[in-house]
Amino acid sequence: MRGKLAILAGGGAMPAALARAHPDALCVTFENVAAAIPRVDAHYPLEAFGGFLDDLAARGVGRVVLAGEIGRPPLDPAKFDAFMVRLGPRLLGALQGGDDALARLVISVFEEQGIEVLGAHELLPELTAAPGLLAGAEPSARNRADIDRATDILLALSPLDVGQGAVVANGLVLGIETQQGTDAMLRFVADTPESLRGTSGGVLVKRPKQGQDLRVDMPAIGPDTIDGARKAGLDGLVIAARRVVLIERDRLIRAAEAAGIFIFAEDL
Repeated sequence: MRGKLAILAGGGAMPAALARAHPDALCVTFENVAAAIPRVDAHYPLEAFGGFLDDLAARGVGRVVLAGEIGRPPLDPAKFDAFMVRLGPRLLGALQGGDDALARLVISVFEEQGIEVLGAHELLPELTAAPGLLAGAEPSARNRADIDRATDILLALSPLDVGQGAVVANGLVLGIETQQGTDAMLRFVADTPESLRGTSGGVLVKRPKQGQDLRVDMPAIGPDTIDGARKAGLDGLVIAARRVVLIERDRLIRAAEAAGIFIFAEDL
């Protein structure tokens, strides 16, 4: 690895954790992107991405990590700099695709400028979990059947670049993560009438899509996920070992234990 590290900050707890672990890094925020980071060294409009790249080069940045939720902030084409104008056709194509298409474009833009893109899990390996039980009781036989069904669904949807999570209860599919995210899916499940879901329980399975580049948009769970799972009446969460970020890990596990919800990591 070479050059200074820049943390490109979005929402959530991850940017702050990275900033604490790498105090010499350049902390960057963007207009119309909510960011949670203890300090801001540079702030840019996304429409002037060319100027942003020039500034990174002038500061000696050779590595970047995209940390936290950035989403798809609004862009004003009238404010595009020359670089963004040239990038326009590629950007339009990526925006019409799924999140993976946009992630691949972001990575390629940095790499074309000679900047290495790192995953947050590469800089903070403790963000992910090795296989095993992290909280609660071992999944039951019924849970295992639901886990297998949810995993099969996510694998089948991977080529369509749809989502990273699914909820199954008693063999019934109650939710599939879409562009709105995991929290929205869990709210939808919580609002599902009992007559449509059978008995209580169920599991959330969270895993990357097949072939997904984990340097950008790595799946994540946090305390809010546990709260959503509790309200949805789920028994537990199963995550892909070493491929899902645990946000505020200690608080996450305490919340799961308090709610009686299991968290299990396995090689999905």
